[in-house]
Amino acid sequence: MLPARRFLPSLSLLSAFEAAARTGSVTAAARELQLTQSAVSRQIRLLEHQLGADLFLRERQTIRLSLAGESYVREIREALKRISTASLNLRANPEGGSLNLAILPTFGTRWLAPRLSSFLAENPGVTVNLVTRLQPFDFRLDTIDAAIHFGMPHWPGADLTFLMKENVMPVCSPAFKVAHGLHHPADLLGAPLLHITSRPDAWEGWFTANGVAFESVHGMLFDQFSTLAQAAESGLGVALVPTILIAHELETGRLVSAGAAMENAGCYYLASSSERSDYRPLIAFRQWITAQADLPPVAD
Repeated sequence: MLPARRFLPSLSLLSAFEAAARTGSVTAAARELQLTQSAVSRQIRLLEHQLGADLFLRERQTIRLSLAGESYVREIREALKRISTASLNLRANPEGGSLNLAILPTFGTRWLAPRLSSFLAENPGVTVNLVTRLQPFDFRLDTIDAAIHFGMPHWPGADLTFLMKENVMPVCSPAFKVAHGLHHPADLLGAPLLHITSRPDAWEGWFTANGVAFESVHGMLFDQFSTLAQAAESGLGVALVPTILIAHELETGRLVSAGAAMENAGCYYLASSSERSDYRPLIAFRQWITAQADLPPVAD
């Protein structure tokens, strides 16, 4: 059920308020909206009257948000953004629908992107929009339809579909392996180790799984697997990387194994809002990506 009409101000009133709040000036808001200053002032007054609250504190020729205005504009801005995004998606693809997908950056570029053309071919008219998200978020407050999630099967308020397990392997350049004499797991303790910030205990877990005693593990830090893998390829050290993200480098010999692969505790999932369970582009994508997860790696 929709709220009462008095709680649904018109977009023109909300746009005038948001522009004035963002610019801190009725004049600037009028210029942006291509209206007169008096028209913007009148729309703000009408909105305040409809809401029964002062949204601005007026001091001579200046305005500043009231406490109520500060709270209101945060939610209004997000709502206007969602309406704008929905309108843009509809205009770009009025027939097939759009799927807004949040991806993990390296997974998106190295695993998903080489396969995505087959989904688009199988689902003509559907547009896939990709954005990068590293952490879980609230689907109710976002315009995202689904997201790639790595870790434990836990995302409050979301439905999770299992995609695949993950194996991680220590890798380095061929020349680096020879130069540092890496033949046994313990040999890696004497080599420069490269770390990913999102998995700070990864190397500790690998050494423990391989029965290697250690006191502490140090080395360079990276925030994405793509740069981590490139650093290893360039001879900066040994990186512990998911094998599905470096299939091409391993196949071409640009990276070589420096130790045994290990199955990670975390897995890949497709997370989505239960409120969008009957959305056709999402249904099609879920079916497609679960099938892709069972296929062998795609060569570049």
